Amino acid sequence: MPAHLLQEEEFSSTSSTTAVGTVTSRVTRNGNAVVEKNLLNHEDLAGDRGMIDDLFDETYREKEGPKPPLRYVWRNIILMSLLHLGAIFALTLIPSAKIQTLAWAVLCFLLSALGITAGSHRLWSHRSYKATLPLRIFLTIANSMAFQNDIYEWVRDHRVHHKFSETDADPHNAMRGFFFSHIGWLLVRKHPDVIEKGQKLDLSDIKADKVVMFQRRYYKPSVVLLCFTLPTVVPWYFWDESIVISFFIPAILRYTIGLNATWLVNSAAHMFGNRPYDQNINPRENPLVSLGALGEGFHNYHHTFPYDYSTSEFGWRFNLTTAFIDLMCLLGLASDRKKVSKEVILARKMRTGDGSHKSG
Repeated sequence: MPAHLLQEEEFSSTSSTTAVGTVTSRVTRNGNAVVEKNLLNHEDLAGDRGMIDDLFDETYREKEGPKPPLRYVWRNIILMSLLHLGAIFALTLIPSAKIQTLAWAVLCFLLSALGITAGSHRLWSHRSYKATLPLRIFLTIANSMAFQNDIYEWVRDHRVHHKFSETDADPHNAMRGFFFSHIGWLLVRKHPDVIEKGQKLDLSDIKADKVVMFQRRYYKPSVVLLCFTLPTVVPWYFWDESIVISFFIPAILRYTIGLNATWLVNSAAHMFGNRPYDQNINPRENPLVSLGALGEGFHNYHHTFPYDYSTSEFGWRFNLTTAFIDLMCLLGLASDRKKVSKEVILARKMRTGDGSHKSG
């Protein structure tokens, strides 16, 4: 059953307002003003998920004084430079590649992207739905294919990002510019506040997941096998593709595009777009990013309601990850999707939005 048909039933007990305490909003229905009162708050829904560490910390204050000097990580600079040069070379090989190889590269991209979007992001970082053991194993395999740090590290950095968004404690603080929030944050040492706040997070739920901790223990060999070896061997072995094309297109080019699709959520979706839900925060609604990142570009919504499994109020629109999670629920492999009610969304738009929702 489509998720939007289940919305009323699923969130009768888990709808949430977006500020601590009760929010009272004036909503117009059929020309008559009525008062909508939302009785639950952030902590109520967070408690239902067993965590609050992805909710923005209003009490955080950046330290006074000069910022710490940048310390370059030359290994990462060299490797990222070589990776992108390899991707550029891969582009020149596309006309020579077999159609099966290109299709395989797209499949690898989709699988690895789901390992991030449906896996480390919506499932493990935000606990926005529940997954059975077979689905968690599948998402872990896909996550290793994506090679964007193991799930434990990804979750830690992402929760810090939400809790201290656009501050010194944010790993990819967009206030430091597009390049830094896109890739630069991986090329320098983390700000001390990122490390300090990351160490204080409660990650007990992640540590208790044996699938996640197994991946963490064997992450490097899993990346070699799933991110590079498997994508290369399949076209070379099954349809006699050139080993060079097999390596550079399904492995290198696909991996590079996957990285940049994720990074655009940190950079472009924090800088370009409208803010219909909360004009007081930096993240924006960016449909182009959503297309490339399988639904993760509805970023003003996501930072306003981080516990919503769909990261959007629009269901499957530009949101392949939501469709995937709904399919998993239909198959009995996922359950307990968290979704914010339409009444709460409308109240929030009217209270803190930039008004752009009125023009569509």
